[in-house]
Amino acid sequence: MDFNTFNALVKSITIGKHLPEAVYLHKSALECITTKLSTPTLKIAKALNIPDDHWTLVKYSKRDFKLSLLYYPTFQEEPYPPLHKSYTIDLTKLTARETNYTTSENPPILHRRECFIEPNHPDVEQFRIFTEEGEGIGLYQNTRTIGFKNNWNKLIKRKGYFLDEQGHIKSLSKKIIPEPSESFYGEIDRHKTAISRDKLSTPMLLLAQRGYLNGDYSVLDYGCGKGDDIRELEAHNIECIGWDPVHSPDTDIQPCDIVNLGFVINVIEDKEERQETLKIAYAHCQKIILISAMLGNEKIYERFKPYKDGVLTQRNTFQKYYYQAELQSYLELALEENAIALGPGVFVIFKDKVEEQRYLLERQKSRKSWRQLSQPVKAITQKQSKDIYSKHKILLEDFWYTCLELARVPQNDEFDLSDQIRQICGSHIKAFSTCIHIYEQDSFDLAQQARKDDLLVYFSLGFFKKRDSYTRMPQSLKRDIKIHFNKYSEAREAGLELLHNLNSPELIYNQCVNASTSINNSYLDEQHSLTINKDKLNELPKELRVYVGCATQLYGELDNVNLIKIHIRSGKVTLMVYEGFNELPIPLLKERIKINMRTQEIDFFDYFGEFTPQPLYNKSLFMSESDKDYKKQLSFEKRLSDLGIKTSGYIGLPKKALEATLRQAGVKLKGYRLCKIT
Repeated sequence: MDFNTFNALVKSITIGKHLPEAVYLHKSALECITTKLSTPTLKIAKALNIPDDHWTLVKYSKRDFKLSLLYYPTFQEEPYPPLHKSYTIDLTKLTARETNYTTSENPPILHRRECFIEPNHPDVEQFRIFTEEGEGIGLYQNTRTIGFKNNWNKLIKRKGYFLDEQGHIKSLSKKIIPEPSESFYGEIDRHKTAISRDKLSTPMLLLAQRGYLNGDYSVLDYGCGKGDDIRELEAHNIECIGWDPVHSPDTDIQPCDIVNLGFVINVIEDKEERQETLKIAYAHCQKIILISAMLGNEKIYERFKPYKDGVLTQRNTFQKYYYQAELQSYLELALEENAIALGPGVFVIFKDKVEEQRYLLERQKSRKSWRQLSQPVKAITQKQSKDIYSKHKILLEDFWYTCLELARVPQNDEFDLSDQIRQICGSHIKAFSTCIHIYEQDSFDLAQQARKDDLLVYFSLGFFKKRDSYTRMPQSLKRDIKIHFNKYSEAREAGLELLHNLNSPELIYNQCVNASTSINNSYLDEQHSLTINKDKLNELPKELRVYVGCATQLYGELDNVNLIKIHIRSGKVTLMVYEGFNELPIPLLKERIKINMRTQEIDFFDYFGEFTPQPLYNKSLFMSESDKDYKKQLSFEKRLSDLGIKTSGYIGLPKKALEATLRQAGVKLKGYRLCKIT
């Protein structure tokens, strides 16, 4: 190809962003232009060893015989993504000059993202919202000055605005930063902070879901308010006591296995008293303390009067609102212990370190239905094994599934029917040998690999959290280490090596590709991200489990999360919660939590009020064929497609646009049906 041919092909492009000197296109739009230009572009990038996942846009020069490949790794997430790298390619010499902006404090940034993708792309309308916000306050009047990050931010501030967590433009008049105030001379009405509930509080419910309210642990509710949690625990015959300075001041406080300090420290306006209360509660716990507080951000201060390090409410109560990371740091500094997130605003601290290890190990345990995966497949040829199996089939089955669950031969105290199995077979080892003659060895090999991966993830996350090595361990963990690693030091070294491997984006990408083929409930968005059904988290390769685990250390348990999005290049993980995920064909995004793995920053975005929730299209991507509504979902998605409603992965038209399109087609959505409008 010569320059004249190249120039003619560039001028023939009808999509993308056209400037006097060049045409810019997103790589996804290359399929919409002539292959006489798109095919050479891809071949040249490959010939010059520029990885396919290291460029996002292509810039075709109108004046010179050259093109540039531009890398914006956060093109999808950020309204004004910064440029990380550019490759300027001389088409005469077939050479490339690389420019790296990753360390720059003032990199070039991109505007008007909708211009770079094809006009029918599902993201066009969403991208255009950000552009229209900027146009509305005159940010694009002088485009010469806005091409770099610092100038752009200065211009926004000069206009009297700022960018919120999602990148939307908001008025500075609404960004009220509280000044510590001591001008209140009355008395705080702390007694008004207690509320009435007809069910367990969120912190107690999280504790119950982890199995700690099964009756084996005594509970002290320190600051129990009106005693609603205590009444619920007593109804289930759980040993518990509740103390509150207003509602139950005469209770004789006794040390208990678990102490709950639920939404107490956030209503104490005096910092010294707040910390003293925390320490008194901790002193009364024998195993675990559960601490919760209110989360909030600067928007809270638009509604209330700032006072000290919190606010005064209209009911004359004090509230101290925390960021998630701030709360964790406060607890760890005050008590000099690791605070483990159970959920937003809820942390647990283990005084009993053996109990802590059991909890952390349980979080990483792979869940497999061994009774479905492992069935007798061999004809039993040894007479002795055949006789034993025919007489004691149920007992041997239970023993075999225990072997698979532990990924090793159980010790006597790990199998409830140990006496019977030893009486029949002589020992656990001989019983295992009998089972191997009956069941597939492959099942046991699979169980062992899964357990070893669980342990690697556990040790790897321990290094990320900078947990000290434990002087005491659960007996089961000691046995696991001996089987899978021989020594504790070897297990820790293997975990550290796994953590270091996360520094390779190529490895993360390759593991995402592997996961997308092995896990049906997932969607791979080219080089950008992998989204999975939360229930499949522990089926991911161990590298991705650590990647997600590092990011979610600060968030806590994922009970309410539906989808997990792994951002391949940016070190981020997004958690998505949908309204009606299991019931509706198009669930609506209710909450999005974005976590930066490296900085441990966490942002919460909810979609109520003025925010329009994003619909989830093609939900079948994240379903299993065995799910009860799977076939109905597929049929529904086909009907949408027949109406000409385009989607990209699970992204499609905004809610209002979908409703308008359905009205134009003369139908409305009712459950899994599209009914005619009468």
